[in-house]
Amino acid sequence: MGMFLIRRIGHGILVLWLISVAVFALFFVAPSNVAQTLAGRQGTPETIALIKHRLGLDLPVWQQYLHFLGNAVKGNLGYDYYHQVPVTHIIGQALPITVSLALGAAVLWLALGVFNGVISATHPRSLADRGLTLFALFFYSFPSFLLGLLLLYFLYFRLTLSGFGWFPAGGYAPLAGGIGPWFQHLLLPWVALALLLAATYTRLTRGSMLDVLGEDYIRTARSKGIRESRVVVVHGLRSALTPVVTQFGIDLGQLIGGVVVTETVFSLPGLGQTAVTAINQQDLPVIIGIVLFASAAVVVANILVDIGYAVLDPRVRLH
Repeated sequence: MGMFLIRRIGHGILVLWLISVAVFALFFVAPSNVAQTLAGRQGTPETIALIKHRLGLDLPVWQQYLHFLGNAVKGNLGYDYYHQVPVTHIIGQALPITVSLALGAAVLWLALGVFNGVISATHPRSLADRGLTLFALFFYSFPSFLLGLLLLYFLYFRLTLSGFGWFPAGGYAPLAGGIGPWFQHLLLPWVALALLLAATYTRLTRGSMLDVLGEDYIRTARSKGIRESRVVVVHGLRSALTPVVTQFGIDLGQLIGGVVVTETVFSLPGLGQTAVTAINQQDLPVIIGIVLFASAAVVVANILVDIGYAVLDPRVRLH
């Protein structure tokens, strides 16, 4: 297991380095006059040259990259061009919002998807199976922004007109201000994400469970008189969860990296909405910082998935 982890961590570090090269090439080497943008239309050549020197943009490309990489390794991702705020501070402010959104939605979609998948697999071709399959296909093909807008219309707008102010229109309430307001502001975004992703997990769990329930060891367990619920949960579900764990780690890593559409629809100032604002302003250090952080989140999630995969299936450690 030790060598397995070392290999996976080494692969993760290599991936992050390649991403850092790609990000640098895209935003530092690609033609763009950052100094001109900061100086404005009335900026003189002297002012532009001074801004370039202050930002280190007048150095050779390889020196810029080494300076960028050295600072990134130390945790210094630079400063916001417009407000001179450390990028790490901006990410630190947005991260709790995105993490709250991702983890809350993950609990809902995992519970709902796995439960629906198990019910479908244990009652194949039944009315429940067909209904849950229809549910999965419907939300799997549903646009995320449209689902968010529908939830806001029916559960905020219509209920508010009827005198039930149960859900806010959007925004975020810090957990430090009380769990009630925090929960209220995040419930609709959680439901929107959970319904979309639970559809994938329903189909994935159903297919995996159907394969597992047809194995010889499942028939052996049933022939021994073991209760059907124990056969399904203890013997079947554990083996069937391997692809679910893989998908869960990837989805969670991507969500922590930023949920652009959901955060925009519900006005949540998380990493996704912060990235959109930075792109609109051409605030390169913030864009680069969020891209690197999101990439690191995906890499770490994949390493954790590999560990979970190895625990569920020891044969994976040999590869």
